[in-house]
Amino acid sequence: MNNIVRRSIAAIAATAMLAPMVAGCSKGGKQDLIIYNWGEYIAEDTIAKFEEAYPQYKVIYRTFETNETMYPNLNNTYDVIVPSEYMVCRLINEERIQPIDWDLIPNVSKYMDPIFNDLQYSNDISLSNEVLDYAIPYLYCTVGLVYDANRISLPEGTTDPAVIWDVVFNEENAGEVGMYDAMRESIGVALNYLGYSINTMDENELNEALALLISQKENLSPSYGVDNLKDKMASGELAASIAWSGDHIVMLDRIDELGNTDIDLQYILPEGSNWSVDMMCIPSNAQNYQGAHDFINFMYEPEIALENCEYVGYSTPNTAARDMLDPEVANNVYYYPTAEIFATLEVYYSSSDIEERYAEIWNTVKASA
Repeated sequence: MNNIVRRSIAAIAATAMLAPMVAGCSKGGKQDLIIYNWGEYIAEDTIAKFEEAYPQYKVIYRTFETNETMYPNLNNTYDVIVPSEYMVCRLINEERIQPIDWDLIPNVSKYMDPIFNDLQYSNDISLSNEVLDYAIPYLYCTVGLVYDANRISLPEGTTDPAVIWDVVFNEENAGEVGMYDAMRESIGVALNYLGYSINTMDENELNEALALLISQKENLSPSYGVDNLKDKMASGELAASIAWSGDHIVMLDRIDELGNTDIDLQYILPEGSNWSVDMMCIPSNAQNYQGAHDFINFMYEPEIALENCEYVGYSTPNTAARDMLDPEVANNVYYYPTAEIFATLEVYYSSSDIEERYAEIWNTVKASA
């Protein structure tokens, strides 16, 4: 079934589902619009600009650090959430998010890069084909290594994951490396380093990754975190870290702000690593259906999309915004991969078996001495 037909069906289903819902009201008669997004993942004045453009809404803005810390909170009421594509697939299967009415988001139809119509979001093709009925790309990235080239040496142009990720597993760098406190990213790095798929369910491969991560924790004492790793890299406290490509840009800005001219921060992308799309969705228990669509549509205004990708550092799916970017950024294949590079990368797949086994591995790592 083509996208247009599927979206039309989705719109009818959404309207039928949500007709009885009435948005809560703040003081002054404004409707509450509750947004749940990643930390440090929106330009400083975007909410104010939205409330100026849509004075009928009062935004309540809340943040999370990882998909896994977001998930347990979804029994609370939010109108827009921003999970990554593998979590979107899980939420579709669990009926935790509802179809989007594409007639209410004309900016998305006009400006979304067509590549997102063709990307495979799940190993289940039928589920992959449904993703854009439920979720709209917000920003995207790749997962690679950031490193201070004045302290870490890597062969120029290498894409070998065994060479690149050796930086975070080599005991020579003890106390100087960062790892995301996020199970899919850190387990994915271990699997990629070992030459395995970041979605493997082979027990021997998973146990090998588990042993590697425990050894890393014991022998290198990595810094775990998410947003805090940006500051540690910018200050020179760390020499290298796993990083989403967008964080590299943020780190460069912070290095400039601090005047740390002795740091030569580079980003490198290993073959077989992850690319990830964070997507705007409407939870099944959302109370402000119209407001959610207005917010999603507003985020696709080219100037707003540009401001957000420049502030956050991640890659925009908005074609008009990308055309306005600094060419040095827009033409960087680590930020905006070519189709050939995309073909070498993997998304994280989602299933109950994967989520349960990977969570078990990560909990074991975190609990180890």
